[in-house]
Amino acid sequence: MKKLLPVILVLLGIGGGLFAGQMLKPPAPEEEQAHLAVTEPAHGDAVDHAAPEGDPLEPTPVKVPEEGWEYNKLDKQFIIPVMSETRVRALIVMSISLETEPGLDTQIATREPKLRDAFLRVLFEHERSGGFSGVFTDPRTLSDLRISLRKVARSIVGPGVNDVLVTDILRQDM
Repeated sequence: MKKLLPVILVLLGIGGGLFAGQMLKPPAPEEEQAHLAVTEPAHGDAVDHAAPEGDPLEPTPVKVPEEGWEYNKLDKQFIIPVMSETRVRALIVMSISLETEPGLDTQIATREPKLRDAFLRVLFEHERSGGFSGVFTDPRTLSDLRISLRKVARSIVGPGVNDVLVTDILRQDM
């Protein structure tokens, strides 16, 4: 019995580890898509797929301007400290550009201090929520950040802002 007990404990440990691994592993890509799938309405049901007017989360415009989009790069980079309990662990350096309707460049230039302040608030909040820790370039994480930045940009510049583009991003660990 004394020789059998260690074997039983090892088998229970392996079984528990396998079970925990299965329960904690991320879903496969096709399973993710199945969770996100939208069921089609019954035949004859009317569905309005249009986004609400002025929706700040809408990434693509309803109508592309004839002249095309204009890209306005903000002059200076954004530097965001990544904090640990007592010290700075890393620095994030980002360059941001705005995709806008033509003719907004002077309006953006005059409102750039307000834009930078609002963007820094969003970036600091993103850092505090752990957005720059681990795999900070994950598409979902960056998508959430872009949505927040776009919402702030539209509140300051107006609905002429189509998107906020992160043109450079760098993390320097300390």
